[in-house]
Amino acid sequence: MRAVLAWKETIRDQCVYDLAFKPDGTQLIIAAGLRVLVYDVADGAIIQPLKGHKDIVYCVAYAKDGKRFASGSADKSIIIWTSKLEGILKYTHNDSIQCVAYNPVTHQLASCSTGDFGLWSPEQKSVNKHKVSSKITCCGWTNDGQYLALGMMNGVVSIRNKNGEEKVKIERPGGSSSPIWSIAWNPSNRWQWSTREYWKGEDYALEQLSMFFDAPYSQSQECRCSHYRGQTNRDEHNDILAVADWGQKLSFYQLSGKQIGKDRTLTYDPCCVSFFSKGEYIVMGGSDKQASLYTKDGVRLGTIGEQNAWVWTCRVKPDSNFVVLGCQDGTIACYQLIFSTVHGLYKDRYAYRDSMTDVIVQHLITEQKVRIKCRELVKKIAIYRNRLAIQLPEKILIYELYSDDSSDMHYRIKEKICRKFECNLLVVCSQHIILCQEKRLQCLSFTSVREKEWVMESLIRYIKVIGGPPGREGLLVGLKNGAILKIFVDNLFPITLLKLSTSVRCLDMSASRNKLAVVDEHNTLLVYDINSKELLFQEPNANSVAWNTQCEDMLCFSGNGYLNIKASNFPVHQQKMQGFMVGYNGSKIFCLHVYSMSAVEVPQSAPMYQYLEKKMFKEAYQIACLGVTDSDWRDLATEALEGLDFDTAKKAFIRIRDLRYLELINSIEERKKRGENDNELFLADVYAYQGKFHEAAKLYKRTGHESRALSMYTDLRMFEYAKEFIGATDPKNSRILMTKQADWAKSSKEPRAAAEMYLSAGEHLKAIDIIGEHGWEDMLIDIARKLDKAEREPLAKCAFYFERLKHHGYASETYSKMGDLQALVQLHVETRHWEEAFSLVEKHPQFKNHVFVPYAQWLAENDRFEEAQKAFHKAGRQNEAVKVLEQLTQNAVVENRFNDAGYYYWMLSMQCLDIARESEDQRDEMLKKFERFQHLAELYHVYRSIQRYTDEPFSSHMPETLFNICRFLLNNLTKDIPPGISKVNTLYALAKQSRRLGAYKLARYSYEKLQELHIPSRFQESIELGSLTIRSKPFHDSEDLIEGMMCYRCSTNNPLLNNQGSVCINCRQPFIYSASSYEVLPLVQFYLEEGISDEDAVSLIDLEVPHTDQRDARWQDMDNGELQALRMDDGLDDPEEDPFTAKMSFEQGGSTFVPVKVSRSVLRSMSRRDVLIKRWPRPLKWEYFRSLLPDVSITMCPTCFKMFHSEDYELLVLQHNCCPYCRRPIDEPN
Repeated sequence: MRAVLAWKETIRDQCVYDLAFKPDGTQLIIAAGLRVLVYDVADGAIIQPLKGHKDIVYCVAYAKDGKRFASGSADKSIIIWTSKLEGILKYTHNDSIQCVAYNPVTHQLASCSTGDFGLWSPEQKSVNKHKVSSKITCCGWTNDGQYLALGMMNGVVSIRNKNGEEKVKIERPGGSSSPIWSIAWNPSNRWQWSTREYWKGEDYALEQLSMFFDAPYSQSQECRCSHYRGQTNRDEHNDILAVADWGQKLSFYQLSGKQIGKDRTLTYDPCCVSFFSKGEYIVMGGSDKQASLYTKDGVRLGTIGEQNAWVWTCRVKPDSNFVVLGCQDGTIACYQLIFSTVHGLYKDRYAYRDSMTDVIVQHLITEQKVRIKCRELVKKIAIYRNRLAIQLPEKILIYELYSDDSSDMHYRIKEKICRKFECNLLVVCSQHIILCQEKRLQCLSFTSVREKEWVMESLIRYIKVIGGPPGREGLLVGLKNGAILKIFVDNLFPITLLKLSTSVRCLDMSASRNKLAVVDEHNTLLVYDINSKELLFQEPNANSVAWNTQCEDMLCFSGNGYLNIKASNFPVHQQKMQGFMVGYNGSKIFCLHVYSMSAVEVPQSAPMYQYLEKKMFKEAYQIACLGVTDSDWRDLATEALEGLDFDTAKKAFIRIRDLRYLELINSIEERKKRGENDNELFLADVYAYQGKFHEAAKLYKRTGHESRALSMYTDLRMFEYAKEFIGATDPKNSRILMTKQADWAKSSKEPRAAAEMYLSAGEHLKAIDIIGEHGWEDMLIDIARKLDKAEREPLAKCAFYFERLKHHGYASETYSKMGDLQALVQLHVETRHWEEAFSLVEKHPQFKNHVFVPYAQWLAENDRFEEAQKAFHKAGRQNEAVKVLEQLTQNAVVENRFNDAGYYYWMLSMQCLDIARESEDQRDEMLKKFERFQHLAELYHVYRSIQRYTDEPFSSHMPETLFNICRFLLNNLTKDIPPGISKVNTLYALAKQSRRLGAYKLARYSYEKLQELHIPSRFQESIELGSLTIRSKPFHDSEDLIEGMMCYRCSTNNPLLNNQGSVCINCRQPFIYSASSYEVLPLVQFYLEEGISDEDAVSLIDLEVPHTDQRDARWQDMDNGELQALRMDDGLDDPEEDPFTAKMSFEQGGSTFVPVKVSRSVLRSMSRRDVLIKRWPRPLKWEYFRSLLPDVSITMCPTCFKMFHSEDYELLVLQHNCCPYCRRPIDEPN
């Protein structure tokens, strides 16, 4: 800091007691003698003297709004003046006026005299006055205008509110021996205080700055700073009062009266204290005949101006660095304070002085800041690597970083050199400090030992550490005579690098120490090759220069408001920038503007493009690494790629993450490894990737790779260009091109055009695919008809799409054209065109299985099982037929459809018979199954009637029929009862019908048997009731019922229930039952003697040798080819013995069945009308039955061979239009 006298005036024989600035700083009001003088601040010229007081004017004050000011005098009066220098009001006190002060907010005026003080405001007509116990010497309002502080002669500071009431009383230790002579409130509300006693330890003076001063930061235990004890609570008023007394003390107090820190001892009696506008400094003068500058917390910084008499008053011009002093001898002096920048820079760390006593270290990259409080005037700062040197008035402090981390900002004291030094420049190294004074350089160790000294031939203008090993660093020194030296701290002998003709202003050496940049006193930048001393280039208008620390060939310099960047020998790139350029690291340029240092991010685009123009890709890449935009990286990558510098291009494309180009470069590198070295071909690929297709095509053609050009054009759908490229002379390529164009049309949702193009290119399959997918059958049939029958694949594809489009006729036509009969058969089957399939099978029997099997399956799926069975027969798939029928039978039983179950079992039996006839290996097994299935069919057929009786509310059967059916079923049930057939239901029905028909014994037997079985709950009550009531009935059966069970062979009456089955208990002759009423029919089965075949037997019976004419008249033969029926006319029995009757005789009491066997003569004696023949298919034998009661008409179904009473049969056929047992339609031929 230095003070420059701006102007000086003297008022003869008058003491200047007080002065005040107009708030805008244009006028100065001075209390001198009997007058109030108004001066122009700019040049010290008096504007006007104001008269009005009759005695010495002691004090003046200007209102904050600049509209009026006041003066107080020994004549006990106060005069209020306007800004136009007119007196408007005057009032008085009882004693001489000592001081006046305007409230900064309400513009209330406080006027203080020896014995009282008054408060006046324009709104009030009177002045409120308050007595005091001691003479008031000074006064001042707080910033918010709420409180007024009064300094008194007895050493007391009294703080009053706006009404004059005392709120705080501060009693100084010196009492009346230390009168308060001046007080001042700090105008800033942001107050930070520190003195030595408030730090954790003397060795650790560290505070981390946040963006706001309000938030001090503490770091680790050992370097933590104690929060300022002097800082007030934010809830309190933040006003700080500076108090100067004639006990030669300067003290600071909070509004609450609490003292901040210790008293500052002065060496003189202070007469005036005044703060700068922002509160950062204090100006104080007094008996030492000079004004001094202090920090806001009372640290003396230096002298402003020495005078010949006491300095009675001093004030700071608002918002400026101008200070005006008033002295006892009438001198008025105006000084301008110039605060020089004290700072140091090393790479990205910048240290600078703040508030004269603090050092802030700023990391220019991370923007971190650290404040180091030194509590004394900071004179010099030097920074190098992890070292920081701060020169104070009486010592030098050496700090070091805690760690080697490049972003670490925590400093601690390493050494103290407690000596006073006078120097112009200070430099710090790893183990030394360098002091520069005029021509002399001194090297001191951190322990204050002077190790070396160099004396130069001229004044030192510039010095800089350029690095080196610890203890052996190099210094770059520029002298006023133009000499540039390099000095090593461990070497006594300087090395002269260059000798210029003009003084050196700024220096820097490139990173590799090969080039030197110098700015001379004419602001010319000179760049030299250090080794050859050759001047490489020079540039005008430079005031500072710096080499890029990361790039050898780049430097920047500033001057005339421009920043200049120069790369190699290329022209300079300029951009506007205020301030001095002091460092250049990568893409960041460190710029000092006034007092602030900032890191400016400068894209290195301009120098990069300069290198690109010269095809210097590697150098351009190095520049780009310092910091360029993404578009610059892309340009670099593209240029390098076109220049075939694949390594640089690859690095650049990696930076912008362009995978497409990286794949291209990778493929080119792979091809190079395989031995390819045609740069034109590589360049063609590059052009193709960049979209320069025509250039790429020319290069492809030049290198003999026309196919690549063609592929490129077709891939890009540039078919017109492709046609131009290949011309009209290449039919093969034209066809390929047409195909690709069709591919594109297909992918671009133009299928019809694509199909036509495929047809033009001869790609029938692709065309057919598109046409078929879109269902254009007219186009498809045109293609199919135009294709040659030898082109089987396209024709097959056409047929496939016709099938899919349900165009059976077109598909059939196409398969016929191909001659693919199997596919045609398959088509008919899939489309269910069975008639066409059958007609085809008639011509080509080898496809029988291909038609009848699916046909049978289709019939089965549609519940047409009889037809399905026939189809399976035709296809020769007997096993499938059996499986289907078995499954259907099982389902019918599970679903209680016993009529269907009987029918299906009958069909199964016939199926087994067919298999037995066709397969010798399975004959025995199949015949057993035939017998079992025939038996089951009959059981289920009869059980259907019982089930309907028990489960349905009404029955269509007569009681006799139900009675017969139950007996038949019980007689034929073995131990293994078939699934679904309930013995309970059967016995229950039998019991009910037996009771109704008078068979009480049988009914009682049935009820007893039911008691042995598990009875369903729905029958329980009925059966129990029936069991009780049947006991009231006779214990025998009706005679009529027993006679109905007579054997027609031996005339034995059989029991109603026979445990031997449906055979006679005497002769063992099986009973033949009617399949409708289940009465025993008057039929006896007979067998042929050995040697008589079925054909012989039929022919013998057909001879029909008549005995009398009467016999012929009695019988009518009803054999019409379909049915065999016997009907008798009216007449008497022939008494003549029948040969057949003789054959029926047998031994009484025999336990084995003796069948009736007939000879040829007996056969001849039989009438065709008396015989019924079951003509079973092979391998079964025919069965022969003879009717013994000619008056009973019996009919036999020619399909299932079941016997019926003719009347019953005819009625059932009329009801069902088919046989009730085998469901053979009546109109079906046998």
